[in-house]
Amino acid sequence: MDLAELVRYARGDEPAHLLLKNARLVNVLSGEILPQTDVAVVRSRIVGVGQGYEAEEVLDLEGAYLAPGFIDAHVHIESSMAPPSEFARVVVPRGVTTVITDPHEIANVLGLDGIRFMFESAKYGPLSMYVMASSCVPATSMETNGATLHWYDLVSLKSDPWVLGLAEVMNFPGVIYGDDGVLDKLRIFQDEVMDGHAPGVSGRALQAYIAPGIGSDHECTTVEEAREKLRAGMMIFIREATNAHNLRTLLPLVNERNHHRFCFCTDDRQPADLLDQGHIDYMVRVAIEEGLDPMIAIRMATWNPAQYFRLHDRGAITAGRRADMIVFDDLHAPRPRLVFRGGKLVAKDGAMTIPPRALPDRALRHTMNVAWDQVNFDIPAEGTVARVIGHIPNQLITDHLHMEVPIRQGLAQADPQRDILKMAVIERHMHSGRVGKGFIHGIGLKRGALASSVAHDHHNIVVVGADDTSMMTAARRVAALGGGLVAAEGDRVLAEVPLPLAGLMSKEPMPVIRDQVDQVIQAAHHLGSPLHDPFMGMSFMALEVIPSLKLTDQGLVDVDAFQFTSLWVR
Repeated sequence: MDLAELVRYARGDEPAHLLLKNARLVNVLSGEILPQTDVAVVRSRIVGVGQGYEAEEVLDLEGAYLAPGFIDAHVHIESSMAPPSEFARVVVPRGVTTVITDPHEIANVLGLDGIRFMFESAKYGPLSMYVMASSCVPATSMETNGATLHWYDLVSLKSDPWVLGLAEVMNFPGVIYGDDGVLDKLRIFQDEVMDGHAPGVSGRALQAYIAPGIGSDHECTTVEEAREKLRAGMMIFIREATNAHNLRTLLPLVNERNHHRFCFCTDDRQPADLLDQGHIDYMVRVAIEEGLDPMIAIRMATWNPAQYFRLHDRGAITAGRRADMIVFDDLHAPRPRLVFRGGKLVAKDGAMTIPPRALPDRALRHTMNVAWDQVNFDIPAEGTVARVIGHIPNQLITDHLHMEVPIRQGLAQADPQRDILKMAVIERHMHSGRVGKGFIHGIGLKRGALASSVAHDHHNIVVVGADDTSMMTAARRVAALGGGLVAAEGDRVLAEVPLPLAGLMSKEPMPVIRDQVDQVIQAAHHLGSPLHDPFMGMSFMALEVIPSLKLTDQGLVDVDAFQFTSLWVR
């Protein structure tokens, strides 16, 4: 809007397009609830707050609360198993009008083509999707992925107005020890926002990590870790994902003196949790239930991320800002019943008011290139005590266990009765035939196998099972689907979720995806796993930048030492 036109409407010289009357305005700037407040909107902008405005359309809110739209500070949309167009249809009715996404999941499979697909899927939709340029594609050299993004590749993204900076720098050892390839990426984004990812990093290592300008962290799992990073100057993104539940743990650190240094993020959240619990709105409600002042909780979901990401046109309801607003009735349990994005009513009573958008025409190449003639799950015994990945429920970190495994005819075997399962990571991008093999504890299968093409961040095929036949059935079916989640027993597939878009996302509506995921999780429970979502748990067991022990297609990784290690202890 031209500034002269904006000022003219702000003076009230002409009727606004929309007037929201009689709101209890949640003013996140002054910390007040302002009763009987009117908000005038012209096209996508708020032009005035206060009494006396006229408009072509008047909506009396009758004392309902009016707050800025929620902002997710860090999310991988691909983890919803839906492209941005469908993801928006789930989160916007819950009051989320802006997300800051790192599309490194699809970038690790398809590179810049994958990132462009995400942009096109979000274009002209009801959700503002800002992108942080993926900094670690691949995450490290200890995995095989489908693409590599160097610093000069990221330069092509920097000029895009929807790109805000550099996404989570997961290769924290590369920063700390001055790897030139990592530092080159930091150099080109030094004038932009740079997000962090530094699980467990402290002391002088933390000082070295933040010194180049890395400004945030979403990997804190304890109050002590978050406090040290807060004191060091980092913005703390409190995460509540499907598999990483840090919200209740970290909330005790938030108080009236420091809350401006906290934001909410979902990181990786799957369909059932999105549909049943919600998104950022769920985090706001839980925070209030846990005793946080509602004004502080709403600030952490609005003003704080807007300021951190330099999105000065949103995050509060004042003249000149975007008309991204939510209407709800209970301050202590906000459930948006009206959602305005850019001055347009886009959701009402939990449902979108605008039609869905079609997927972009951009064709994505086939991404399942497995050399099956070289794939087997034999593990030659070189001892009797193996290093075993210890899965920890509701966490991304793992234990580094030493456990005795059974040996038959010179080959190491799974032991389901002791919850020692085989795990394999099958390279699916380069037709190399490479398979990383090991053992995992904590998934709980008594029989059968689970396989998935969602394996952060390389997204090779990860498979966990009680026997080799079930593992091969599940893994081969994943590839035949073009990617997906599969539960199998013996030669029989029990349930599946096709994910043909890069092996990460479905073409179906979110409720259909959710039903398919429910079925495959139920099959996993039938096979013995007690985990809420074993597939989400599995998906992080191959991510070699989160301690302590992980498995990639290239082998077993001691993340604490940041190097490969032998499967065998003795």
